Amino acid sequence: MGNSIYDSEIIYNCFLRLNLEQHFRRLVLRHIMSILIAVFMHGYKGKAVQMSEVSEKHRTTVAHFLNHGKWDDDLLEQILKAEVIRRIYGEAERTGKPIFCIVDDTISSKTKPSSRAMHPIENAYFHQSHLKKKQDYGHQAVGVMLSCNGIVLNYAMVMYDKSRSKIQIVCDIAKELPTAPVPSFFLCDCWYSCVKVMDAFLTRGFYTIGALKTNRVIFPAGIRQQIYQFAQFIRKVDRDVNLVTVGKRQYYVYRYEGNLNDLEDAVVLISYPKEAFGVPRALRAFICTDRSLSSLDILNCYLERWPIEVFFRQAKQKLALDKYQIRSARGIRRYWLLMSVAHFICCMGTGEALSFHDGYVAIQKQLLTERVVYIYNCGVSKAPLDMLLALVA
Repeated sequence: MGNSIYDSEIIYNCFLRLNLEQHFRRLVLRHIMSILIAVFMHGYKGKAVQMSEVSEKHRTTVAHFLNHGKWDDDLLEQILKAEVIRRIYGEAERTGKPIFCIVDDTISSKTKPSSRAMHPIENAYFHQSHLKKKQDYGHQAVGVMLSCNGIVLNYAMVMYDKSRSKIQIVCDIAKELPTAPVPSFFLCDCWYSCVKVMDAFLTRGFYTIGALKTNRVIFPAGIRQQIYQFAQFIRKVDRDVNLVTVGKRQYYVYRYEGNLNDLEDAVVLISYPKEAFGVPRALRAFICTDRSLSSLDILNCYLERWPIEVFFRQAKQKLALDKYQIRSARGIRRYWLLMSVAHFICCMGTGEALSFHDGYVAIQKQLLTERVVYIYNCGVSKAPLDMLLALVA
C-alpha cells in the first residue's frame, strides 16, 4: 500500500489473502489499516484519537469513516465469514474432526446517559448480566465462533437491538452456515438450548450439546418431573450413575435417555461435582441430541465451548469491546466487524494457526519491527529530519 510508517506489511498481506483490494478503494483500506494498527498499541481503549495517532487523517475523519463513511461493511463481513468457513470446514474435511459452532452473548457496559443528553448512544439498553447478577446498561453482543482441531475463529458478532430475539439471531446464523462435511456440534449455554435452535442446526449437520435449566421437564419411568426434583432421588450407587473425569475434576453423572416436555429422544446428563454430590446449588444438567455419544464424550465436547468465554474476555482487554466511544449503531457494528478482522489476523495472519494471545503478541512485535526498519531506512537514505519529525507532529 506504499512505503510509509502508517503502513504494515503483515496486515497488508492479510488484505491480499482476503482479496480486499479487489473490492475496496485504497482510501478505505488505509482507514481500516490504521484502525487495525491502533488495536495493537499498548493501552488501546478504542478511541478515535488513538486511531488517528497511527493515521494520516484527523480523528474526526476516522470517526466519520466509522459512523458515516460510504463503504460496504456488509461485503467485508461476507468476505470474512467466507474465509472463516473456508478455513474451518477445510480443516474438518482434511482431518475428519468435528466442527464446533459455539454461541454465547456478552454485554459491553456503558454509562447510562442523562435524560437531557442531546446525542445519547444508540441501541443501548438494560440487559440482565449473569456475571454481575444485576441489570447492566450497554450493548449486548451475540458472539458466534467456529472451531475445528484446535483452530478457533470468530465468525460473527451480532448486536441484540430488540428488533429480533436472540433465539432468532442464532437461528438465522444456522441458516447461513453450509452443511457440515462431518458430524458436528452446536455448543451453547442454557439460554439457547431450545427446540427451535436445535432443529435449525440439525438441518446443517450439527447436533446440539448444551447446558440445560434444571426446571426443564423430563419423564423418567414415564413420570413427569422437573430435573431438580428428580435429582433429589439420585444416589451414587444407582445403576445409571457414573463417576467420570472431565479435565482435572471428577463428577457423578446420571444419564437419562428419553423425552423432554418439548423434545423427543435426547440425552440429559444430571451431574454433581464429586465433592458436592447432592448439593442443590452444585446441580448441573446438559442435553445432547446425539444419543450415540457416551456421557464422557458429551462433557468433553461441552468443554470446547470455553474458547468463546476466553474470546469475550480478551476482546474486552485487548480489542476494547467495552471501552469504545462510538454513539451510532452503524459505527458500533462496523467497529465490532473490524475487531473480528483483528481477531482473524491474530489467529491466521502470521501464516500459521495461533491462539489469539500468541498471534496478538506476534503481530504487536512485527508492527514494532516494521516501524524500526522504516525509520532505519529513512536514515540510510538520508531522509530530512523534518520529514521524520512531521510523523509525530
